[in-house]
Amino acid sequence: MRTSRTVLALVAAGLTSGALVAAPTSASAEVTVNVTPLHFKVKVGPNSSETCDIVGDLYTPSTATSASRVPAILTTHGFGGSKDDQAGIGEKFASRGYAVLAYSGLGFGGSDCKITLDDPDWDGKAASQLVSYLGGKTGIAFTDAEHTTPAPALDVVQLDATDHAGRADANDPRVGMVGGSYGGQVQFAAAAVDKRVDTIIPVITWSDLSYSLAPNNTSQTTGVQTSTPGAAKLIWALGFSGLGVADGVENTGSDPSRLIGCPNFALFVCPALVTAAATGTVDPPTTAALRHASVSSYTSEVTIPTLLIQGQNDTLFNLNEGVANYRALKKQGTPTKMIWFSGGHSGPNAPGELNFGSPDPATQHVTGRVSNWLDHYLKGSSVSTGPEFAYFRDWVPYTSIATPAYASSSTFPVGTARKYYLSGTALTTKSTGLSAGTQSFVTPVAGIPTSTDPLDVVGSSAPLPETDLPGTTASWTTGPLTTNADVVGSPTLKVQVSSPTAALTQGSGPTGKLVLFVKLLDVDATGKASLIKNLVAPVRVPDVTQPFTVTLPGIAHRFAKGHSVRLVVAGGSTNYRGGLTANAVSITTGTAGQVLSLPVVN
Repeated sequence: MRTSRTVLALVAAGLTSGALVAAPTSASAEVTVNVTPLHFKVKVGPNSSETCDIVGDLYTPSTATSASRVPAILTTHGFGGSKDDQAGIGEKFASRGYAVLAYSGLGFGGSDCKITLDDPDWDGKAASQLVSYLGGKTGIAFTDAEHTTPAPALDVVQLDATDHAGRADANDPRVGMVGGSYGGQVQFAAAAVDKRVDTIIPVITWSDLSYSLAPNNTSQTTGVQTSTPGAAKLIWALGFSGLGVADGVENTGSDPSRLIGCPNFALFVCPALVTAAATGTVDPPTTAALRHASVSSYTSEVTIPTLLIQGQNDTLFNLNEGVANYRALKKQGTPTKMIWFSGGHSGPNAPGELNFGSPDPATQHVTGRVSNWLDHYLKGSSVSTGPEFAYFRDWVPYTSIATPAYASSSTFPVGTARKYYLSGTALTTKSTGLSAGTQSFVTPVAGIPTSTDPLDVVGSSAPLPETDLPGTTASWTTGPLTTNADVVGSPTLKVQVSSPTAALTQGSGPTGKLVLFVKLLDVDATGKASLIKNLVAPVRVPDVTQPFTVTLPGIAHRFAKGHSVRLVVAGGSTNYRGGLTANAVSITTGTAGQVLSLPVVN
């Protein structure tokens, strides 16, 4: 999901940039890339009853002919973007022997109809019809928005005899998909509804959109799905809703109907925003609609080779979502590998790592992985697709390409659990002789923030210090570490709290439950505490009379020698709507049941 035209464009930072190139352009000394603007007439919706116009650009190498066909790549953009954002991919991969179709998703960048959040019935079906065009089918592509002048049939893309369900189709192209965020989830949707798609590379996308927008990091059932609704994200929701409406207004001339009802969004979105603002969470109908637009609900339909690329610097779709997708796909036998790169929606990519705006497999490590994956599965190359799991280490110095900063493993997860027991106000690795002690605080009324965590979306532009108001947190800190501790994975916290008022109100439903925010800080030798990648774990406690486990967002982080690890349980957060009522909370230590576990690889 690309999230703005300025700061929010960091959604695609390093992933997409550049404008549409003129046709033809010289991509290399040997190959000329031709760019053809097109309009596509697609029918979408549960009954395929709604007609939409999709705009796209077809990039083809001059060497591709009906006698010398090439495989294809289908690509689209992040939230708020357009086909133009994919020009770098189109140019580079067309010059490398692919036909590339870049398009604007429904509701964005000149394409008609409303934003439907990559739902398979809408965005998945739209992508499927573009696959048909790549396979040579006529009646889909036109040279005008009115769909009166048909484009010639495409006859330069390699065809397959059967799809991945074993069915023969005359219009079955050899095709893969690649794209980030909103342009990542649509790949799952397309693969689920169309077995002709051969491979996908979803970058920084979600597993369960109800978790993405209102996460609960406890009571999780499958993947990141939870049985108790979470805490609504404030800043991300404001950014997305504003951007989506702006896109609708900008393109209202071609499709005025998109502003009727919920402006430029599927009808359920506006009531969901109102409910979240009022209650601090999402209701069951909204959860169902968000999950219908999430791969977690239809993973069984995704069976083709999948390279998952998730960002470490991402407060929107954190690493746990990539892990959930990875585990679900691997469990059912889908060929899957995973990369944790440095960037994401909340920060830039590292140099020499990944840049879809100007991709170069020779000088960008992750771009090289993408290129090899496509060559292997679309061209039949024997090139390696890389290790099972790889992750960027920001503590490893390098020059030029980022390869030295990447560690890899033949399995996932990695590391060994290092347990830190809560003892008074300390964290200790010894499970015996723990200090008894109680820390108490009060959660704020109406879910107002009690911290100055850096703001989601705009944090880098308006940095805030990491502080919490007095009397609103409990915390525990280790002594200075004697060796480096490299943590790779999702920390967990087993904890028991006491909140008599919440115990009385929790039976009334989600709004009566206690909401807390758990976070991990790195404290340097001077005492300065830093929130790791601005990641916080919201928790709507199912039952305050029982212990519960919190799964924090995944990290790849070095706690350096001489630094300390600090665990904070807070009553409020800048970026989330907390609980509606004030609650007194106490956490008592002295038993081994209160424990933080860190997956340490050294």
